Amino acid sequence: MNALKFVLNKVFFVLVLLTTCSSCKTEQKPNTSNHQESFPFMLPDEKPNRPLSAAMKRLYDDYPAPKPENNELFSQFKYTPLKGFKYGNHDGTISRRDPSKVILHNGTYYVWYTYRHTPTPPQGAAKSNDTIPSSDWDLSEIWYATSTDGFTWKEQGVAIKRPKKPLVGWRSVTTTDILKWEGKYYLYYQGFMEASGKRGDDCPVAVSYADSPDGPWTPYNKIVIPNGDQGAWDQYSIHDPYPLVYQGKIYLYYKSDTGVAPHWIRMQGLAIGDNPLGPFSKHPLNPVISSGHETSMFPFKDGIAALVYKDGNEHNTIQYAKDGVNFEIASITELMPYAAAPYISDAFSNTSDGRGITWGLSHFINLGGHNKFHSMLVRFDCDLSQDLHDPEMKRHRVKHDTTVYFKQGLSTNQIERIKNAHSN
Repeated sequence: MNALKFVLNKVFFVLVLLTTCSSCKTEQKPNTSNHQESFPFMLPDEKPNRPLSAAMKRLYDDYPAPKPENNELFSQFKYTPLKGFKYGNHDGTISRRDPSKVILHNGTYYVWYTYRHTPTPPQGAAKSNDTIPSSDWDLSEIWYATSTDGFTWKEQGVAIKRPKKPLVGWRSVTTTDILKWEGKYYLYYQGFMEASGKRGDDCPVAVSYADSPDGPWTPYNKIVIPNGDQGAWDQYSIHDPYPLVYQGKIYLYYKSDTGVAPHWIRMQGLAIGDNPLGPFSKHPLNPVISSGHETSMFPFKDGIAALVYKDGNEHNTIQYAKDGVNFEIASITELMPYAAAPYISDAFSNTSDGRGITWGLSHFINLGGHNKFHSMLVRFDCDLSQDLHDPEMKRHRVKHDTTVYFKQGLSTNQIERIKNAHSN
């Protein structure tokens, strides 16, 4: 009996010990039912199957690639002075601005641009007359230049002269862009019928055509895209006509303003046509881009990409629309080119696999200050191409000289406001 009791006590002791150890293990083991492992150290190329913050969802859902260096629609921009253009010692009487897309014809690059050569720099609308310009683009013509390397250019002279009053553009013809369609060439441009600044910018789109990029150019002498109806976002101006061939049609993008200066925002619209001379139908979803200043697009893959520089919530972005209409942000960058006019090898080929861009022309403005205001053409380079991978263009950060920052110093009014705040 004592032996049996001894064995039972042993068994009981062992059971208690096992139960206790099991409890200890249960208490020490973490509860993994709701446990989530940390986000991995190496950023996955594909969207991970796990809960994500809004920021991380955007990274995978809204951009072509989670890393900028792998995003074909991300680039930094590099700038180079051009050879072959003179600016009258930068006294403000000669200005070149708003270049067209660059095209290649028989081994030579062509570009068209706004050219002003006036006795004085711009003097404002109130002081303007038949010889004194109100603005940098007033009393201008369309000139063109050629190059074999994109760096050194030879100015060829006037392409589009100002017509006689009252034809469209009698005051100034500016901001042109080029289209090649069925073996002919078409230059679209803004036609001013009064000095800029007197009442908005009254400048509907006009067009001239030629059998060769060297002209001669025949004016159509009719408005191709009129201003919008009263109360419409584009009621006062149609700026920067910019044609591409897409889905077998002419997609002519343009910009206009919403609101009244200085609280306006430049936005981008679209008009579509089957014939270079029209009619063009404005898209019912206009504006198709809510930001940006100048208009600059290019075919990319099966859609259209856009350089959205300056103005609006989405400035300094590169955007993409698979249908050429509904644009989404593809990347955010900096130091974007003013009035970017890229060389687009397939701008008019009706491609369904746009190759992208690597260089073009743009302009710098505000040269010479208030009394000698003028602009100059420059070259920009980038990597927004399926056929190029330049690691220097894909760097996320650009180090600017301190002078770049100090040029953005406080204004006199801001300094006075700060002083008053401290004294009070």
